[in-house]
Amino acid sequence: MTNLNVVVALTTRDNDYQAEQASAVTEAASRLGAKIEIIYADNDAVNQTQQLIKIIQNSEGRPAAILVEPVGTGMAQVARAAVAAGIGWGMINSDPEYIAELRRAGSAPVFSVSTDQSEVGRIQGSQIAALVAQGNILYIEGPSSSSAAQLRSKGMMSNKPATVTLKTLRGDWTERSSHRAVQSWLGLASSRQLQIKAVISQNDAMAIGARKALEDLTAEDRGLWMKVPFTGCDGVTRTGQEWVKRGLLEATIITAPAAPTALELFVKAVHAGAMPAERTTLPPRSFPGIAELERKAQKAGR
Repeated sequence: MTNLNVVVALTTRDNDYQAEQASAVTEAASRLGAKIEIIYADNDAVNQTQQLIKIIQNSEGRPAAILVEPVGTGMAQVARAAVAAGIGWGMINSDPEYIAELRRAGSAPVFSVSTDQSEVGRIQGSQIAALVAQGNILYIEGPSSSSAAQLRSKGMMSNKPATVTLKTLRGDWTERSSHRAVQSWLGLASSRQLQIKAVISQNDAMAIGARKALEDLTAEDRGLWMKVPFTGCDGVTRTGQEWVKRGLLEATIITAPAAPTALELFVKAVHAGAMPAERTTLPPRSFPGIAELERKAQKAGR
């Protein structure tokens, strides 16, 4: 077991959830007796593909498995190349259709581990309902190429009140991208015509980026914006949950790091000489709970 070398490919260092993934999978590797190498794509899908192809083509130093959270697409061609080279392939927070095909094609473990992203979206819809009866909200999505962003949006739309209208901006999961998107939007005359009732973001980093952009306004405008609730997702203990406790965010959604679960599934599969479960889904939860969020909103007169 101590000879298992695993590459963990994450999207970026500039994100609290990815940092939590790195920390949690490092702890899991120590506990499981595996050796891991963590690499980052700097939110660049082409860079991530090139990183992994280089690893796969290095016949002298191939890892036993690659666990990857993709920046963009499902990386089907890279996955096929890995499995053809006898490398296990675990998808993190993505569930591409080719998983079943690759499991039939070879003996290397192939599987996915993901937070239930649709449920994240549904919870976010419930949070919106608890905070905003009707009106406009500013909604900050992740990248259009991200399946997690797509599923969160779809789930949210299925559960938000019909009386709530979205003004959508887009970021790349980082605080900086959201700060920039909100600043650009504020420069438009139309931004002053909407009475925004809440700022809802698909992760905590973008929620804080949006808040900081609005804190940069004049005192009068800043005072108005700071009265609306901000929410995010991911709920990392030291950031998202702490920001809720400090009142910087009204709510978040706790999503457990998927990378350590993926590593554990791979190690157990090797030990048992069998495929892991094709799909493992991790349940998210609202922080605070929806009932508490409703009580807080009523107390605030929203």
